[in-house]
Amino acid sequence: MARIDFYILPDTTLDARLQFACKLAETIWRKGYRLHLHCEDEALARQADDALWNFRPDAYLPHALEDSDLAAQVPVTLGWKALPAPTQDAALLNLHPEIPDGFDAYARVAEIINQHQDVLIAKRACWKRYKEMGHEVVPHQLG
Repeated sequence: MARIDFYILPDTTLDARLQFACKLAETIWRKGYRLHLHCEDEALARQADDALWNFRPDAYLPHALEDSDLAAQVPVTLGWKALPAPTQDAALLNLHPEIPDGFDAYARVAEIINQHQDVLIAKRACWKRYKEMGHEVVPHQLG
C-alpha cells in the first residue's frame, strides 16, 4: 500500500499551490526519489514547468515535460497523460483533480490541497477514495 501525504495550504490561488509544489518537488528530489508531477492537462504541466524554473533563483531542479527528449534522463518529470511506469524509489505528486490509474505503483504519493472550492471538493473525494482502498493517508496542515 502506498502512503499518501496530503499537504493542506491556507491559500486559495493556483500560484500558491504551484509554489508549494516546487518546494515539495525539491525536497522529494533531495531525498533521492525520482518524481513525476501529474497534471490535469498540458497547460498546467507547462505552468508547473515554468514555476520549477523560477521558484528559487539559487537552485536548479533537473526536470522535463513528459514529451521531451530529456524526460528519460532527468529525475523529475511533468506530465498529463497516463502515468509513466515508476522506477524503484519513485514518488508521485498529483496535481490532477482525480486519482490517476497506476498511482499505487509509486512508493509515495503527495497531494496538495488549497482552499479553492474546486480543489477542496476534488481532493476531499480523493481522500475518501484512498481511505476506502485501504491506503495510509497522512494530513499535513501548513501555515
